[in-house]
Amino acid sequence: MLSPLRQILTMSRWEIRRSATTMPREVIPVAVALFILLIIVTGYTQESGIHLQDRMYTAGVDSAETGTIILGDPRFTVYRGTTGGTDLTIAPPDVRAVDTDRGKAALKAFQTDYNRYQTAQYNRENDLFAAYPLWIDIQYVRSELDFTATETGTGVSGAPNPYANPVPDRPVQPVDKPSAEIGYTKEELRAELVGSEDEDSTVARYTDVVAGGGALGDFKTPSQLTPPLPFDAIVLVFVFIFPLYFTSQFYMMSVMNERIERRGEVLLSSPLRPSAIVIGKMLPYLVVMIAVTAILSLTTGETAVVLAAVFPVILFFLAAALLIGMAARSFKELSFISIFFSTIATSYLFFPSIFANIHVISLISPLTLIIYAIEGTPFTLADYFYSTFLFWVTAGILFAICIVNFNEERLFTLHPLRAKVREYIGSAVSEKHPFASLFGITLFSIPFVLMAQLMLLVLLFNLPMPFSLVVLIFAAAFIEEWAKSIAIYAIAVERPAFLTWRNVILASLAVMAGFLLGEKLLLFATLAQISESIFGAALFTSLQVLWLPLTLHFTGAFITISLLKIFGKRCYPIALAIASLVHGAYNLYFIAGGI
Repeated sequence: MLSPLRQILTMSRWEIRRSATTMPREVIPVAVALFILLIIVTGYTQESGIHLQDRMYTAGVDSAETGTIILGDPRFTVYRGTTGGTDLTIAPPDVRAVDTDRGKAALKAFQTDYNRYQTAQYNRENDLFAAYPLWIDIQYVRSELDFTATETGTGVSGAPNPYANPVPDRPVQPVDKPSAEIGYTKEELRAELVGSEDEDSTVARYTDVVAGGGALGDFKTPSQLTPPLPFDAIVLVFVFIFPLYFTSQFYMMSVMNERIERRGEVLLSSPLRPSAIVIGKMLPYLVVMIAVTAILSLTTGETAVVLAAVFPVILFFLAAALLIGMAARSFKELSFISIFFSTIATSYLFFPSIFANIHVISLISPLTLIIYAIEGTPFTLADYFYSTFLFWVTAGILFAICIVNFNEERLFTLHPLRAKVREYIGSAVSEKHPFASLFGITLFSIPFVLMAQLMLLVLLFNLPMPFSLVVLIFAAAFIEEWAKSIAIYAIAVERPAFLTWRNVILASLAVMAGFLLGEKLLLFATLAQISESIFGAALFTSLQVLWLPLTLHFTGAFITISLLKIFGKRCYPIALAIASLVHGAYNLYFIAGGI
């Protein structure tokens, strides 16, 4: 009997030989050429930025002095003369654009350039304080609002009384008046303004201001008050993620091929353990993904940080690819599911990173750490743990589910996807210890629940209040109730006689305990910062008053299970909807002050 390590290495060598013989020979040189091109593009992007709109518009000017306004903008090709034939004609005091969408876009681009030109002129005025009479010193103050209403049973914000003056409910602390002195000389201020103006920023082409901090700390002119957008860094980070998607697809198709061609039966009949088969097949793709990431990260000079941030994402992609490859019935279904997964994963990874250096929500994505590294922004080990913890945990759980179900019954039955998911979950329910199984399944579902809820938080973050908060509350409640009831539903389908009233109560208690424990553990581990906002309060609760969340989790589970017992498995969607409405109404009442 081979040792576990020998089994894994044997399986890896077999997977490499199988891939080399099944992959068309013409694909290999194309893949190598694309990879080399990707490295070149990454290096060029890191060195010179993004140039997708260079020479998009044409402009005619009446003089060289006029042309200097837009001469530095790579989007314009500038010609001397105003006879027409260009998207934009500039002859002060007139600026004319052709009546097309392209002409209107060129006019908008010129307005941005003209604003920057005006700013440059102001920065060089002798009397700088006449050009900029107002300087703003930004000082961030921590909010003292308490958003633990879901636990204490008190409202957060109810509608204010329009006829009464607001009265603070805490002692009023005096605030020092700001000093009228800036503390910097006029020449220091001028040097800072000119330096920020000369920075080569891709974002500055599309905005009227130059964002970012400088040597003068938090002092800004009003036009500089804008959050920094890591546009170039986000595009560069996408270059790291794209090869990971591409490589995980090969792993997914390899698993699917084993099922379609029935070669998996030979593997299952061999003395290799299912865990050795799964890990051995994964290992070559894991090595390739790490190598590609390491090579691409050489262009940033932050190889260690990039690898540390991307490695849990790689494991998550491979675990999801394995599950999809095992669950899909055909390559057509495989393509549909993989595209859906890649869309969701991309949204989760990239949307939060847009808010890097702006809001704590950005740290739920490991890509934010790469952006910090590229921009030279420091981060702590706690930030790394906060960003990657869910990826480590969910990847481990997915691999464990796949290894347990890597058998002939699961691999070679063509059940619909919904039935496959139910079977995977049902296989974790022990006949001898069903309630302990329900407790464990619910406990291990929490990372996926929180990941889904954080995705909702990202999507709804910029929608207007209170609409976004109400939608978030009910959507989050639905996700929680689905996670709490899916194992019960699997039991109800396979063993309807299990649902006696005694078992209904005990199952509700087991689900309640598992969900509360898992929620609190992850809340303390990773979600302390988000839970301080009103959006976090809509998703996560505290430990101040335990009986309220205990009652809520028990009630939601009891509603779903009771309706399953009374009306059968066909009423599951209705039961789930009712439980979600009750759960959401509870949170809405206490968070929104009863509105």
